[in-house]
Amino acid sequence: MPLSQSARLLPSVDELLKRPPLANAEAQLGHEIAVRAARQVLQKARDVILSAAKDLPGGRSGGRSFGRRPQDDIEGLAHDAAKLAWQTVTPSLRGVINATGVVIHTNLGRVPLGEAAIDAMAGLARGYTNLELSLASGGRGDRQDHIQDTLREVLGVEAAVVVNNNASAVLLALTALAKGKEVIVSRGQAVEIGGGFRIPDVMRRSGARLAEVGTTNRTYLRDYEDAITDRTAALMRVHSSNFRVIGFTNTVEIEDMAELARQRGLLVIDDLGSGSLIDTAQFGLMR
Repeated sequence: MPLSQSARLLPSVDELLKRPPLANAEAQLGHEIAVRAARQVLQKARDVILSAAKDLPGGRSGGRSFGRRPQDDIEGLAHDAAKLAWQTVTPSLRGVINATGVVIHTNLGRVPLGEAAIDAMAGLARGYTNLELSLASGGRGDRQDHIQDTLREVLGVEAAVVVNNNASAVLLALTALAKGKEVIVSRGQAVEIGGGFRIPDVMRRSGARLAEVGTTNRTYLRDYEDAITDRTAALMRVHSSNFRVIGFTNTVEIEDMAELARQRGLLVIDDLGSGSLIDTAQFGLMR
């Protein structure tokens, strides 16, 4: 029998559902998950058969018989479907051992939380919280209220907003502070970070316009100064995060950028990337 026709001999979804492996999975996980898994397994088997048919002259089996459906083949498909069904409800996030030598590893969740933080999270997660409830007024609150005072104190800023990744923070800052205007960035800092976030793309999405200055390896304060026009909203420093340019290089310190910005009435946006908000060396946490 031609291979292309042998695909018709695959069992139906109902046949697979009657087999113990998938029947047991259906009883515990539900009909919809079991059916979806059966269909996916059958489609994969069908694709394999049709692909093999294309590779053989005339689409023939070369002597092998595909005119019957052995029970072990059906049981195997049912087992594969049951395995797939369980995989769909098994969390993909799991603990791993970090043997990379990189302590703060973005791909591995950065760093483990301290026991105090874990205990605090676990304690709150067991019940309801005042996440967006003002205990003072009894009305609706803002989830940012729980962290704003702490950040203002630690960072010495007027206000703060917390988001779940650095690219989001940069996008919000650019949108709020520089939409429709120019932001000056060193050419060596127009980088792409993990996850495919590119500074030119983030800038474009924010509505701001990127003005590159300097060269890949050397940028001076005068480069920023010469690029300032009446369209400039801010100077921006971008942390390289996952690469370094070494050797014949020059970069501008953030303090010098801030002083130039003050003189010209501009803003400075400091994209710290995976850098630290504060110098933790003073607390004996980093050496």
